[in-house]
Amino acid sequence: MEYMLFVIDLIGTVAFAFSGAMTAIRKEMDMLGVMILGMVTAVGGGIIRDIILGIAPPQAFMEPVFALGAVLISVFVFAVFYFRGQRRKKKCQTKEKGHHPISGQQFQEILMLADTLGLGAFTVAGVRAAFDNGMGINYFLPVFLGTITGVGGGLLRDMMAGDRPYIFVKHVYASASILGACVCVFFWERAGEEGAMLIGAASVVVLRFLAIKYRWNLPKIAYKEEK
Repeated sequence: MEYMLFVIDLIGTVAFAFSGAMTAIRKEMDMLGVMILGMVTAVGGGIIRDIILGIAPPQAFMEPVFALGAVLISVFVFAVFYFRGQRRKKKCQTKEKGHHPISGQQFQEILMLADTLGLGAFTVAGVRAAFDNGMGINYFLPVFLGTITGVGGGLLRDMMAGDRPYIFVKHVYASASILGACVCVFFWERAGEEGAMLIGAASVVVLRFLAIKYRWNLPKIAYKEEK
């Protein structure tokens, strides 16, 4: 069980650190900005969860292996795209601003994949944290903690990058996390911890991929202010 939990946390950390670093690169942040945004995306949801649970200092600071791992991943991503960009500049013999090492379409595809994997992993990790801390008396709190753990890092990432939070506008992002948390809680006693976490994470990933493929979005109102 502990091995599976480590793997889930590792998948979530790698995926979210990658998405945070990619967002920072798109925003043309320097290396420090890439490192910080990658780390915040990876551990931000867990920090919010621990604060709600009354765990102080949060686990990300007491056992910083995943935070430091997120920083290393961010440095790696920065190095890959930095040298890729330098090679492309040299090949094209241009120094024009805006010559990015990755296209907008490629960025969106990579970000969606990384966010989907991280969302599934951290959603069920948040549910488990609630049960481990005796918060499973009613099902609302485990679902809430699972959701906030899953979407918290991405929310902080978008706010720090100056973007409208992705979870509110596209591809049933937060909705997929809520569904996965509900599924995980439902199967907690029926399929055991491992089974519930695997089913919950899988439901998040499947719903997200279906939403991306078929462009599912929740209804919204088109509002245009009168002049």
